[in-house]
Amino acid sequence: MTRPFARLVAVTATVTLAIAAAGCSSGTSGGSATTSSLSVGFVAEPANLDFTSTDGAAIPQALLVNIYEGLVKLDQDGKIVPLLAESWDVSPDRKTYTFHLRDNVTFTNGKKFTADDVVFSINRVKTDWKVSLKSAMDVVANVEKKDDTTAVVTLTKPNNSWLYKMTTRIGAMFSRDGVADLANKPVGTGPYKLESWRRGDAITYVANENYWGTKPKVGKVVLKYFKDATALNNALLTGGIDIISTVQAPESIQQFSDTSKYEVIEGTTTGEVLLSFNNSKAPLNDKRVRQAIRYAIDHKALLDTAWAGRGQLIGSMVPPTDSWYEDLTNLYPHDPAKAKELLAQAGQSNLKLRMRIPNLPYAVASAQVVKSQLAAVGITVDIEPLEFPARWLDVVFKQADYDMSIINHVEPRDITAVFGNKDYYLRYNNPKVQELFAKADAGTEDEQVAAMKEAARIISEDAAGDFLFLFPNLIVAKKGMTGLPKNLVSESFDLSVLSPSEG
Repeated sequence: MTRPFARLVAVTATVTLAIAAAGCSSGTSGGSATTSSLSVGFVAEPANLDFTSTDGAAIPQALLVNIYEGLVKLDQDGKIVPLLAESWDVSPDRKTYTFHLRDNVTFTNGKKFTADDVVFSINRVKTDWKVSLKSAMDVVANVEKKDDTTAVVTLTKPNNSWLYKMTTRIGAMFSRDGVADLANKPVGTGPYKLESWRRGDAITYVANENYWGTKPKVGKVVLKYFKDATALNNALLTGGIDIISTVQAPESIQQFSDTSKYEVIEGTTTGEVLLSFNNSKAPLNDKRVRQAIRYAIDHKALLDTAWAGRGQLIGSMVPPTDSWYEDLTNLYPHDPAKAKELLAQAGQSNLKLRMRIPNLPYAVASAQVVKSQLAAVGITVDIEPLEFPARWLDVVFKQADYDMSIINHVEPRDITAVFGNKDYYLRYNNPKVQELFAKADAGTEDEQVAAMKEAARIISEDAAGDFLFLFPNLIVAKKGMTGLPKNLVSESFDLSVLSPSEG
């Protein structure tokens, strides 16, 4: 979730793609696309195509890098690299960024991309965006055009996270003439453009014939969405799709054990599956109750049962790919006796809690295990699945009408958004943590790492939430597919680098 809300969700939608000439989205102009097709499977269809006004991970996953591009992006190693900006300079006081833009870029509406669009896009985040992620742009004091290919951004203070956040959806560049109907008609500079959307079924992309960079390897893309893991798996088994972008039933992997037909890619993501607590209301405003829940959960058993042991236990909101990662799994070892003791101290007997979760496979499976384990210490859990994204976003994320939830916060480096904003749906308000986040942003690299580590430890010790596991990147594809990412380091699923076997 994140930044507004966690890139929430492990998604899987079918994508029918047509093959294009070789290359990647950040190269120079290449050959034209061919007409062969691929299919990729996803779940959690976007509610609409406007991530400036609608939270959730499904929209940027489908659109970012594919249709919308930013000045910078993350490479497979999580490093910030050029995209629409060929390069950039940072002033000695670390407050001024001068971006040198590519001069051969056009939007799919035919308008040329210039520094005017940079000024428009950054300012629009501050004035028109509705999602909470927009706050990442508050540190911008001014953005101005120096000339058509040079844009200068001045911050109010040094901020270590700002450029990184520009690799996320808030850094997307929009045409000044292309924002009239963002929910249905996205206009970007990316390798693809929208052809059609059959709601509840499929989104179709076609290659952008005027793309500034190397043409995508797939010329036509149909993102077709499945509502359950069985349908998704069957689509690959019967040849209806070529790729399952995120496996939704890890225990079913054996169905794809024939290595002459299929290949399995397994790596990591930045998605922390969080057992969310409503920290602002009884009984979870009592730290002892939150701690009791953490002690009551056997995380290894949960991972083995709910997600077939796929994933990683980390004990915090920081994945191992971040430089301030620290293994905090031992802070709350499984200790039912300790859990009961804390509940007694808090005066909580026969405690009943509402767990309102998205109707997504990982959340449903994890919730059943949590319910069983909490019952063992005297806590009764009422599980209520909510349609995702619309109902969950409204009831849990916007209204905070819940006791506990389970959501995969998929956006990179989202700990500050989740636990640094007292108005976020967890309603966690710790001035010391907020102070450490500010210190991390303004300090040197070493100071940033130290402050972020301290904040992550405080959050975990405070039992602000329970960190169930790090969501795995688990992809299954037909044999011979290339371009599949081993690790997911950003919010987007880059379709342009996918290519089927020549055979």
